[in-house]
Amino acid sequence: MQFVILGLLLLAPMSLYDLHKQFSAGPSLFYSASFGSLQRALRQLVEQGLVTATDAPDSARRRKLHSPTAEGIAAWHSWMHEPIGGAHAETAMLAKVYLLGLLEPGQERDDALAALKTSVNAALAELREVARALDAEDVPAPFADVFRYQRATLDYGLRSHEFALEWLNELH
Repeated sequence: MQFVILGLLLLAPMSLYDLHKQFSAGPSLFYSASFGSLQRALRQLVEQGLVTATDAPDSARRRKLHSPTAEGIAAWHSWMHEPIGGAHAETAMLAKVYLLGLLEPGQERDDALAALKTSVNAALAELREVARALDAEDVPAPFADVFRYQRATLDYGLRSHEFALEWLNELH
């Protein structure tokens, strides 16, 4: 979530309320963030020196505006080019695509998109290998029904990765 926040703060300095509103208007489609979780993430970003918090000039309620520091901007750029993987790979991919327009057109954006494609290709290759190994096994008759549905979940993973790769290719 911290990198999504950093990306949104690249658009403009925002208060916690503004950030919550931005999340509700976009990233909430693929990333769930409560007001409290945004508040904790902002506090951590400030503590890490990736974001500054200054008093809003027009605020009688001591509203803080958050802006990324140079270190925060560099960390965000680095994250945009990192491979994705693990349990939250799809969410990370969607977050990066959502923020892709903040990168400079050309090589920087192309490199970030290439990193996403490489990650999806690698995960797809692993899933295909699992499928080959499973399909080579003889399933005992009492477990045929169980296997059928377990294999269906693997098929879903294969199809979703194939779709993601096709979708990423269309973005170029």
